[in-house]
Amino acid sequence: MRILTFVRILRDPVRMANKNTIGSLAKGLRVIEAFTADHPRMSISDISAATGLDRATARRCLLTLHDLGYADYDGKFFTLTARVLRLGMGALAAMPLAQMVQPWLDQLSERIGQSTSVSILDGTEIVYLARAAQRRVMSIGLMPGSRLPAHCTSMGRVLLAALPADRARGVVEASDLTPRTPHSLTDPAEIMARVDAARRDGYAVIDQEVELGLRSIAVPLFSAQGRVVAAINTGVAAVQAAAADLAGLYLDPLLKVQDGLRRVLR
Repeated sequence: MRILTFVRILRDPVRMANKNTIGSLAKGLRVIEAFTADHPRMSISDISAATGLDRATARRCLLTLHDLGYADYDGKFFTLTARVLRLGMGALAAMPLAQMVQPWLDQLSERIGQSTSVSILDGTEIVYLARAAQRRVMSIGLMPGSRLPAHCTSMGRVLLAALPADRARGVVEASDLTPRTPHSLTDPAEIMARVDAARRDGYAVIDQEVELGLRSIAVPLFSAQGRVVAAINTGVAAVQAAAADLAGLYLDPLLKVQDGLRRVLR
């Protein structure tokens, strides 16, 4: 799981020129962001190449993280420790949105007997803010802070549908479209057609595109001003319901939560 991207000032030279920013903090955050599920163990050279920092700066950042307990070091490779999760989890827990939706998620999950989640869009991915689990229907464990590709998830597609069409297409084209299952869509045009359908219908259904055996349906969550601020979904095992039946089974309960939260979200 990647750490939530809270600061990206190194990628913006205008902001870096601002005397109110701290360059060393930005470099440290850039080093943390370089660690991913595909690259959990990295050497100083790896970090230097991934971040564009010179070796001496990368070394100082890594050794600082090690000294503070945010990274382990075996003499060659660095790995992040669980302490790093405090950065993301603490921020997630403090987000008013996560606190406000959790009781609604818990009630919805109990009502329909299925797991429910709320997420936001971050780049090409969705980030889970809150979750109420009834049963585990995915091989991976989802929790606040977990990430999945936006283009092949029900919540991701309704969040993309809230963007201007050209911006949504840009996100899709920038995504890693490697198929996760035999059902995954890999043609940007086909994916955009589903995004357009979500914009028209007000919901999105996914049929085993993220993981075999999992189907889900999602709707957007609106603020009182009508702005899409997040998405909510429920996921079910494929043996429980056909994809064509999801709207009939779960759309109305999802829309009731959508309507209730619209009155309180800002």
